[in-house]
Amino acid sequence: MAARPRIDRRLRTALLAVLGVCCMTGVAFASVPLYRLFCQATGLNGTTNRALAAPGGVHRSIRIAFDANTSPKLPWRFTPEQEEQEVDIGARDMAFFQATNRGAQSVTGTATYNVTPAIAGKYFTKIQCFCFTQQTLKPGETQRMPVIYFVDPKILTDPDTKDVETITLSYTFYPVDSAKTSG
Repeated sequence: MAARPRIDRRLRTALLAVLGVCCMTGVAFASVPLYRLFCQATGLNGTTNRALAAPGGVHRSIRIAFDANTSPKLPWRFTPEQEEQEVDIGARDMAFFQATNRGAQSVTGTATYNVTPAIAGKYFTKIQCFCFTQQTLKPGETQRMPVIYFVDPKILTDPDTKDVETITLSYTFYPVDSAKTSG
């Protein structure tokens, strides 16, 4: 009779260990989408929101500065057409960036972005952006890329953003690794 409880304890311990491994694996796979949702909800690290339309202007303005960068591995010249804009909070606005492939072959790139100050990220909302898709440029080709956006009027009621006068939208283009994307 003494052997029976020992087997039950061993089986229970093994089942708990397997259950723990399964739970941790599930958390590992869910961590990226959960982190993305958390960042979008809180604006953490300058993460922006997405929307289909702007709510409408509130007759208060804010300055938006634009920054453009490229990875040294990408033979592109990438610049904003305007370095900054004064926009009405809540109103739909548009900015353009230009990318030129200075290389001898077609290259596909993808852009990452952030907003500073980071606390303002949750109030900067994109309606349309080139950063949501990969961009392919032929040798010597120049492409004009729009960003349609608005600044949520809620920025005016947040005590943490009351001193924000300028929001900087920064993009960095990186080459797409075709070995990773062609599978």
